[in-house]
Amino acid sequence: MSHIKLLTSYRPYWAKRFGTAPFLPLSRAEMDALGWDSCDVILVTGDAYIDHPSFGMALVGRLLEAQGFRVGIIAQPDWQTAADFRRLGKPKLFFGITAGNMDSMVNRYTAERKTRSDDAYTPNAAPNRRPDRAVVVYAQRAREAYPDAPVVIGGIEASLRRIAHYDYWSDKVRRSVLPDSKADLLLFGNAERALVELAHRLAKGAPIGDIRDLRGSAFMVPAGWTPGADWQQADAADHGVERARSYVRLPAYEEVAADATRYAQASRAFHLESNPGNARCLVQAHGQRDVWLNPPPLPLATAEMDHVYGLPYARAPHPAYGSARIPAWEMIRHSVAIMRGCFGGCTFCSITEHEGRIIQSRSEASILREIEEVRDKTAGFTGIISDLGGPTANMYRMACNDPAVEAVCRRLSCVYPEICPRLGTDHAPLIQLYRKARSLPGIKKVLIGSGLRYDLAVRSPEYVKELAAHHVGGYLKIAPEHTEAGPLSKMMKPGIAAYDQFKRLFDSASQAAGKEQYLIPYFIAAHPGTTDADMLELALWLKRNGFRLDQVQTFLPTPLALATTMYHAERNPLRRVAADSEQVVVVRGARQRKLHKAFLRYHDPENWPLLREALQRMGRADLIGNGKKHLVPAWQPAAGLAPRGKPGPTAQRPPTARRR
Repeated sequence: MSHIKLLTSYRPYWAKRFGTAPFLPLSRAEMDALGWDSCDVILVTGDAYIDHPSFGMALVGRLLEAQGFRVGIIAQPDWQTAADFRRLGKPKLFFGITAGNMDSMVNRYTAERKTRSDDAYTPNAAPNRRPDRAVVVYAQRAREAYPDAPVVIGGIEASLRRIAHYDYWSDKVRRSVLPDSKADLLLFGNAERALVELAHRLAKGAPIGDIRDLRGSAFMVPAGWTPGADWQQADAADHGVERARSYVRLPAYEEVAADATRYAQASRAFHLESNPGNARCLVQAHGQRDVWLNPPPLPLATAEMDHVYGLPYARAPHPAYGSARIPAWEMIRHSVAIMRGCFGGCTFCSITEHEGRIIQSRSEASILREIEEVRDKTAGFTGIISDLGGPTANMYRMACNDPAVEAVCRRLSCVYPEICPRLGTDHAPLIQLYRKARSLPGIKKVLIGSGLRYDLAVRSPEYVKELAAHHVGGYLKIAPEHTEAGPLSKMMKPGIAAYDQFKRLFDSASQAAGKEQYLIPYFIAAHPGTTDADMLELALWLKRNGFRLDQVQTFLPTPLALATTMYHAERNPLRRVAADSEQVVVVRGARQRKLHKAFLRYHDPENWPLLREALQRMGRADLIGNGKKHLVPAWQPAAGLAPRGKPGPTAQRPPTARRR
């Protein structure tokens, strides 16, 4: 890509002379101690500031610092007025706004739309430290504080709302976040490349309104606007002149808000333009203006990934938080990210819309260095690495074997309905990484905590043996999500036979290693395409296999996800969408959603009355009784009394999995 600069190829900004800050400043006093009279960039986030690459603002802040810019952070500001947004003064270049590592609505509300009682990204897990739709609120307050300071929005919340989208919490289609936030620019996906280029151009005096050629950026323009010659020439260098002049006009906001079928058509078109190799620009009218989306960002090369993760992070929460407990930090403090992206394409997951399908992997040397940093710098380290992974555990260094085909591919998944024959599924680099990681001095054990893609793992029995013998702490989480073909086809997940095959390999490998280990499966209730009969079959499977799930997940429609389109439009966007195309069964009512969740927890006495009623209605009263063949007993224990008997293995989905 001739016009794409590597992250490490820029001449540093003049403020590089100030050196590296121990922590990026949260206050004017810290700025004074660093010798700064102002910040070049001020990042506003809904999370507490933890200087670690797993937290977006730290990664972005350290990346800009490495380019020579002075970066300050306003973490979890008081959004009731603009006063807190003046805390660090006016930024020389721009405000960078994000809701944080999680979408603010997912962070604040459960799948039942109830307010959560805690926030894992806040000191002492205190709730209500961020507003609903935080990107919009923060951007408006930043504009109020300094009307002439450019405002750039990004992160997962902005990414998932870059076009008109169904919003589960208000049960309506909302506009793109751009007109609501009145931001100058939106950077979507992993935006390091666009962010660095943007900062350097602004530092050279370019008006932000003239910067219209950055991949991974979106902006508002007058209706009928088209890109200028410079943009055309740059894009033609990548894709050829004819491709550079083309764009896809999505149905307008007003259309998709009024017509669910048009919404499904827009959703399908959006997802078909997600490959950086062949994606065209997308345009969507909002009244008399257009939202213009440039093609997705080009993935980072391994050397660039190493640079980003090798920056001088303090690897700790900012000292201003004192001894406060921050659950999200405690969960990842002893883990290491080895890759980004996911080519699985699960329809309920936000990874594809945000990080993309192309796997971006770090080098082995970079990962091993970070493990040594965890060992040497992280307080309380006991010698156990809690996870080596990312969006999935076992896609490290996997890619299409034919770059020419990859550049033009429009498949929504590389592994569904079958694993693509061009996909490289070699686990050897990952096996070698595991062996080197656990052999480092001071490392007692390396666990794998990220979700395992078991349909890939069965391609490598050696990997399963390595995993079972050395990297499982008694339980391994795995996500079949369902057992029945109907819902699995709407999730784009493999059939339960793939799980059974993996279980046989895992059990055999565990036995050979002399270890008693268990798989903990995760399942989703009330996913589009799921009937009551499907949930009953899943409950019977759980009972046959001795599972009594602890916490379970009810489907939560997140913006832009394909499953969310199914939920809203009751159409299947995995195929061509028309007024007479395939309809999708959707679970909407609170009582039916509760029933589907109850099937997953068939062993809980509180669910028995609801299940008995449903079984009788379904003509399956034969499953009510006190024998082993029955799903629920005919008797009801007194309030507060649990039934006798030992529970089977339990499963609790951690916060990271819920986000996906």
